[in-house]
Amino acid sequence: MPVLNRAERSRTGVVFVALLLAICATSAVAREFRAADTQTEDYPTVQALRYMGAMIHERTGGRHEIKVFHSRQLGEEKETIEQTRVGAIDLNRTNVALIGNFVPAMNVLAMPFLFRSIEHMQKVLDGPVGSEILDSFEPYGFVGLCFYDSGARSIYNGVRPVKSVADLKGLRLRVQQSELMSEMIRALGAEPVEMPYGQVLPALANHLIDGAENNWPSFVTTDHYKHAGYYTLTEHTMSPEVLVISLKAWRSLSAEDQQIFREAALRSSRFMREKWRDLEEQSQRKAQEAGVTIVRDIDRKPFEDAMAAIYAKAGRDPAAAALIERIRKVE
Repeated sequence: MPVLNRAERSRTGVVFVALLLAICATSAVAREFRAADTQTEDYPTVQALRYMGAMIHERTGGRHEIKVFHSRQLGEEKETIEQTRVGAIDLNRTNVALIGNFVPAMNVLAMPFLFRSIEHMQKVLDGPVGSEILDSFEPYGFVGLCFYDSGARSIYNGVRPVKSVADLKGLRLRVQQSELMSEMIRALGAEPVEMPYGQVLPALANHLIDGAENNWPSFVTTDHYKHAGYYTLTEHTMSPEVLVISLKAWRSLSAEDQQIFREAALRSSRFMREKWRDLEEQSQRKAQEAGVTIVRDIDRKPFEDAMAAIYAKAGRDPAAAALIERIRKVE
């Protein structure tokens, strides 16, 4: 067995200490990331976050975990966005209309009647425009990871079927806590009531509001359909959901782990789309079986024309105007 001289023993000791420090450093950055989602446990976005978490756990050899807090356990979306921005929450799945209060490009995606179809929206988000929008989050305290589908939002109420813009006059409709959404409903002649998502059901049940606007799954999984029996396919917005990570959490990751998070997020987006399509079909079928009156054949042009002032206002911002034009040109 070779005998090491003093210099060799010293070098060996230095190498051993360096390896020990590296191991300790690796374990120090291993952590559990908290993810917020206001939807219920079986909702596609929650399932997608868990799918992403399982992939990250596997790819990092168990160093990183994602713990998903669903059903508004960490608060309503407006609150969780603010907490994510300061780093108190690590990951957040939210609608673009709400995070648009912080990230200007998100307000463009929430513009009414911007996308011609779900296919048009997906083509925009999966292409260069979508990538550039996600890259614009960092100055505001977030890193954009991917988009999730949210279908088309339509108007529902418990007073009367809405077949024209005139039928909306006087209806009190819940909207997200977003200035843009309030402007849209006001332009249609109804009265917007900004309200957190979790308060909509009791407000409908107690007739504090007449209706709201949302997609098929949200309309049904929250039991809104039991108190709002008229659903009109206005499909006024097709704004997606977005998954963000706080800049603080992002900077705690190595470059290699950042790449793992990005890839896992993108794969979770494809996973979510499949789950979403199934839930959308199930929700529409359940509403029909419950006797909800679905108004399908409306003249959308008067609804679109009512948005002229909103687009004129957006057009005064050169960046927003350019983004709207680029989206409209995507074939």
